[in-house]
Amino acid sequence: MLRKFDPNEIKVIYLRCTGREVSATSALAPEISPLGLSTKKLGADITKATGDWKDLRITVKLTIQNRQAQTEVAPSASALIIKALKEPPRDRKKQKALSTVETSLLMRLSTLPDRCGPDP
Repeated sequence: MLRKFDPNEIKVIYLRCTGREVSATSALAPEISPLGLSTKKLGADITKATGDWKDLRITVKLTIQNRQAQTEVAPSASALIIKALKEPPRDRKKQKALSTVETSLLMRLSTLPDRCGPDP
């Protein structure tokens, strides 16, 4: 038997997607369709919400209640560092990996918290 639909129930779904790109509706459909939402409309909402994070992989939190979805962006630490460095967006098809200069810079940034211990 199917459960009865409760309109007041709050569902939270976390998705990992690339910023400012339309998510694949085939990836959204298994989780979103049983809740009565349109995957195409939700994909457009995610694209709008991730506009500041172009070409960066970020986590999107979807809060669904009464067939209304709210999107929130929850970026990872690496996405925050890349955004703080004001790195230009890269073409993922042409530039496959970070250069050694960029990698060494990220390695130096990652050791900063270890070097900054509590004050005596």
